[in-house]
Amino acid sequence: MIKTVFITSTEPYSGKSIVSLGLINMLLGKAQKIGFFKPIVSRSASERKSDHIQTILKYFDLPISYEDASAFSWEEAMHQSETESQGELIDTIIRKYKQLEDKYDFTVVEGTDYQSESTAFEFEVNASIAKNLGAPVIAVISGENKTTAQIVNAAITVMRNFESREIQVLALVANKVSSEQINDVNELLTAQLPEHVILAIIPATTGLQAPTMQEIYDELTDCKLLFGKEHLSNQVDNFVTGAMQVPNFLNYIKENVLITTPGDRGDIIIAALQANLSTSYPRIAGIVLTAGAEPEEPILRLIEGLQTVVPILAVKTGTFQTTTQIGNIRSRITSDNTKKIQLAIDAFNKYVDVPKLDERMVTFKYAGGITPRMFQYQLTNWAKKQKKHIVLPEGNDERILRAAARLISQEIVTLTLLGNPDDIMANIKRIGLNLDVNKINIVNPAASDNYQDYVNTLYELRKNKNVNLEMATDMMTDVSYYGTMMVYKGHADGMVSGAVHTTQHTIRPALQFVKTKPGISVVSSVFFMCLPDRVSVFGDCAVNPNPTAEQLAEIAISSAESSSRFGIEPRIAMLSYSSGTSGEGEDVEKVRRATEIVKAKRPDLKVEGPIQYDAAVDPIVGKSKLPGSEVAGQASVLIFPDLNTGNNTYKAVQRETGALAIGPMLQGLNKPVNDLSRGCTVDDIFNTVIITAIQAQE
Repeated sequence: MIKTVFITSTEPYSGKSIVSLGLINMLLGKAQKIGFFKPIVSRSASERKSDHIQTILKYFDLPISYEDASAFSWEEAMHQSETESQGELIDTIIRKYKQLEDKYDFTVVEGTDYQSESTAFEFEVNASIAKNLGAPVIAVISGENKTTAQIVNAAITVMRNFESREIQVLALVANKVSSEQINDVNELLTAQLPEHVILAIIPATTGLQAPTMQEIYDELTDCKLLFGKEHLSNQVDNFVTGAMQVPNFLNYIKENVLITTPGDRGDIIIAALQANLSTSYPRIAGIVLTAGAEPEEPILRLIEGLQTVVPILAVKTGTFQTTTQIGNIRSRITSDNTKKIQLAIDAFNKYVDVPKLDERMVTFKYAGGITPRMFQYQLTNWAKKQKKHIVLPEGNDERILRAAARLISQEIVTLTLLGNPDDIMANIKRIGLNLDVNKINIVNPAASDNYQDYVNTLYELRKNKNVNLEMATDMMTDVSYYGTMMVYKGHADGMVSGAVHTTQHTIRPALQFVKTKPGISVVSSVFFMCLPDRVSVFGDCAVNPNPTAEQLAEIAISSAESSSRFGIEPRIAMLSYSSGTSGEGEDVEKVRRATEIVKAKRPDLKVEGPIQYDAAVDPIVGKSKLPGSEVAGQASVLIFPDLNTGNNTYKAVQRETGALAIGPMLQGLNKPVNDLSRGCTVDDIFNTVIITAIQAQE
């Protein structure tokens, strides 16, 4: 059984970091403990730490010190090879690797960056490390500025070089391949590579190769930041030199463009900033002023008064020299650029056959509870298996739009956004979202083709509740009613709302005409609490203020079924301020009766109650207070006696531990409708849409 994979390239700037990020993300869905090891880093011992290692460790929150994640700088490695022997070098690398291997279920090892003059020697170093670690290789080659024949020859050569050294190649990744070459490269390599080698071709991606304004600011000589510090994260996708008259210059503005112009061209500066504010022109990434000139005082005063200013940099070098410098900047994926990290992971998931790669690698079985990383990875995979259509009524909210962009880029669901299309499009541009609007549906309820049909349907459903046609007409302009009707009519599979609206506003329409499943009398909710070492199910923390014993039992059964549906073995703790028979009182008796009802209705479920929270989750306390219980100390489903207790507890746990709370997920409805907190984050929306899509698969 393999416990490691070695990722290597054969040239600089191959983009192997995409594979490292994507592979670690994939593995964290399978195993709790993943290690990362880069034996030799490019930076010398006197330079700052490797950005790449720090990005990996920080983004995935890997509990590895920087020192443990690397062994040598390239300078140190060469010195040791020259003064002692390469064997000593490899021995040190093996020793440090083994220390990680003993601690982690799987370790991803990454080769050197090919920054030395001798690529052949560097290849030998990487091959020697891979062979001595007994690690199969994922080889990454670059297709940048290469013909199809050159890409194919490079791939075949690297295969032969590894095979001649008896090193197994697990996968070959051709990265940065132009879209026109993909089919030819795929056909030629498929015919020539061994069947056991997984082939992946990743096209050149502007978002990954394009630098940010921060990178340009850092790389330019004697660069001065005049304005727009808060927007240095802007990504530069296009370039233009402002050396022409304004009317002609405006024709060259493209999305996320960097404008390079002499500092005394106030007309170009003003035109560029005005174009950035206009809905008729694409978004501008930034401006670089050259030749040591800065705008005159009236123009500076005008810029200072603008609400939104793109980064404006000033350099002393001339325009030609500056544009040459900018063109030579190589963008890196750094820990502060989470957008680029997510793009890299998305590219890996999209273009690498992940299930096939998974089959070829070790499958880990974790004995404890499911970890947050496992849980989130599995959620995404489950949602993708049967793609569902989710409607988001609050389509103009910035958080909703950002979550929608992630969901669409990862191809997890189909989305409909409700709202005024012009307003939504303007917001997408304003916040600079990379959201393909051709892949989403934007619907203005009152102007939609289905509006009158929905009005008539609502009237028929609610006329016995004193809803007349005029009232139904007015109600259907409400996005919550319209979105819920989409779900009711089968025009969407589920709905997620509540980022702007109250819980009552969100779920009232669902209670009125979607209604509950047969045998269910109460709609309730659960949160999936992603704690550092496990995922627990908390219910009900959002809907029922003071459930009866019968309702509490129903909530427990529904929560246990939700737990099982999402891959968590249900061990139910019916929470109270007393454990077992130690306490008395009306509230304790309610929990005791609810526990007996659960046992009577579902004798197959593991349930304990009344039980205190500490006895439910802490093995030592659980064993002390309820010895012999199969739930105490290891509860995975925690049922709170009332909304006051549940809502406060989940928020306290979330804030004090940093846990990710996914939900609330409503349970008991005929079709999935889920409510968000008005304080929700983009991650909350993203995860809630995914669980809604999974509910819709039932």
